[in-house]
Amino acid sequence: MALSNNVIGGINFIAMLLSIPIIGSGIWLSTEPDNSCVKILQWPVIILGILILVVALAGFVGGFWRVPWLLIFYLIAMLILIILLACLVVFIYMVTLRGSGHHVPSRNYLEYHLDDFSGWLRRRVQSPFKWDRIRNCLSSKTLCAELNQNYRMAQDFFNARISPLQSGCCKPPTECGYTFVNPTYWISPINTAADKDCLQWSNEQTQLCYSCNSCKAGLLANIKKEWIRADIILLVTLLALISVYLVGCCAFRNAKTEDLFTRYKHDNNYT
Repeated sequence: MALSNNVIGGINFIAMLLSIPIIGSGIWLSTEPDNSCVKILQWPVIILGILILVVALAGFVGGFWRVPWLLIFYLIAMLILIILLACLVVFIYMVTLRGSGHHVPSRNYLEYHLDDFSGWLRRRVQSPFKWDRIRNCLSSKTLCAELNQNYRMAQDFFNARISPLQSGCCKPPTECGYTFVNPTYWISPINTAADKDCLQWSNEQTQLCYSCNSCKAGLLANIKKEWIRADIILLVTLLALISVYLVGCCAFRNAKTEDLFTRYKHDNNYT
């Protein structure tokens, strides 16, 4: 029985360690400029990671100090958390399945259209109230100012691999036909009717294209890229947690079997 309990405690220590990449993924998302402005995924991930840590700690204590009710709590609670984590992994995959960049003539960077992304993601940015808050947050970042420091000549900028957020928010859409002065200053549009974003563009450095649909699309493209990376980490951690949980269930069952056998042997010796 003592050996089985030690095994259960050791398994739950591994489960505690597996909570670290989950919490770390949430913290990483919160440090990214786009996710820190939108604030959708990071807190659910962080909270789920903390709950897994707490439940694994309960199982660890229950295993080493032989507290049966803590082990039962661990088995039930961890199963629920594993199901929740699996649902989160599938959900992230589904909402990031759509949405990709489009090549434009004579440009190395991609441009993005809002309609390409999933309806759930679009609804996170289409509300004027939500977007006003997000836009104010984005405009306070240095994403666009960095372009002016890195690219002086038009051709250098056209050949650059800028981020989706910079492509959507820091410059006008290419089809508008604006003339390059610097990455965040453009003049003399040829076709302002090509896209309604053409009329939204402003050379005011606090405005730029932050009111454009292309900015919303670029934000979602950035979010998609980061969420996919986080989802891969969560998927690997989920598979490891399932393995640890199954081993823990087997160890718990063996411990109960040993306990019953010990009691049976003790009762026979007593009689």
